[in-house]
Amino acid sequence: MWDFSTDPEFQQKLDWMNRFVREEVEPLDLLFPSGGDPYDTGNEAARAILRPLQQQVREQGLWACHLGPELGGQGYGQLKLALMNEILGRSSWAPTVFGTAAPDTGNAEILAMFGTEEQRKRYLRPLLDGDIVSTFSMTEPQAGADPKEFTCRAWQEGDTWVIDGEKWFSSNARYAAFLIVMAVTDSEARPHERMSMFIVPAQTPGVTIKRNVATMAERDELDEGIHGYIRYDHVRLPADAMLGGPGEGFKVAQARLGGGRVHHAMRIVGQCARAMEMMLERAVSRRTQGERLADKQAVQAMIADSWIELQQYRLLVLHTAWVIDTQPHGAARTQIAMCKVAMAKVHHDIVRRALHLHGSLGTTHEMPLAEMWMSVPSLALADGPTEVHRTTVAKQLLRGVEPAPGLFPSEHIPPKREAARRRYADVLKEYGL
Repeated sequence: MWDFSTDPEFQQKLDWMNRFVREEVEPLDLLFPSGGDPYDTGNEAARAILRPLQQQVREQGLWACHLGPELGGQGYGQLKLALMNEILGRSSWAPTVFGTAAPDTGNAEILAMFGTEEQRKRYLRPLLDGDIVSTFSMTEPQAGADPKEFTCRAWQEGDTWVIDGEKWFSSNARYAAFLIVMAVTDSEARPHERMSMFIVPAQTPGVTIKRNVATMAERDELDEGIHGYIRYDHVRLPADAMLGGPGEGFKVAQARLGGGRVHHAMRIVGQCARAMEMMLERAVSRRTQGERLADKQAVQAMIADSWIELQQYRLLVLHTAWVIDTQPHGAARTQIAMCKVAMAKVHHDIVRRALHLHGSLGTTHEMPLAEMWMSVPSLALADGPTEVHRTTVAKQLLRGVEPAPGLFPSEHIPPKREAARRRYADVLKEYGL
């Protein structure tokens, strides 16, 4: 049976999270607003506020809930994580407070799945404890996220691996203690078997951040960029630096990217809900031409459209989480792609309407809406462009569909009507039809 209710005991946890994020976590967004602040482990003032908040989360049993109990989490399924991430999406600091900040979540998962005992001991535990942050270094300046076009390569020299090449948009590289790097190890293999994954300590000789690229939400002149353009110049690593086996880089990457995509979608539900709250408050607070904005039919249409789109999107995300939890691995591929495509439009439309309703104030940094708006293009590209996922959905839907058997479509009415008349010929004859 379908069930849209939440277990009362878990609902209590969600209620606590909702109050906690609004009252205790959102102030961090105001005190330390830069996109890199949650990842800067060297900012002692921020960490002095952060650590007690993280401890409260641990005491509630809500720390890193995507991980299993053996790693200090609850091992929650995606449906529970979706309900939690809706709340975390309200604040840029909330994922760090709850031990679910990207890319560390995905990196922790692949270390747990593919790492050796030594790798997990050295990198996973401090990552889970929040003592360090990490980077996933995959995309390249000439290739974006298309692994078939990657040129950064690695080869063996004796008992060492050597990595040479460049990587683009490696998030949080300037703060990372280690980087997980995808490099081509066999250019002659099939496309998805050409690459391997390596763990690279950030201080390894040859690792150079050419520049920290600032997005439109960051100020280049203040060096706020957190996405590293990195040169790996004959970086030498021990033989055991590989994560997984040779040629398994794509497999390792896919193990983390699917979850990352749906978690982005979950958090956008929360961000759009916050934009809706601002929209509703503005509509009943602001007057123009002798009446409230809420009394204008155009504003009512904006509010109604936003709410309908958000609820449709939320149900898609929750259904996707349900498929991940209940169906075999890979069964949710189409649903995850649908979430990614829908996210771009819903996020854009709701934030735009909320910003527009606030007039000039909405365009300033005196409201959260400007920063939300500047994140719209980035999130439409994160973990793969929207167009790529739209193609994935279409290909999955087209797979196995048979062509029409004749000249006309199978729903062509004349032959179907004739078949219906033949089927009920006796009845029609009896009644003179």
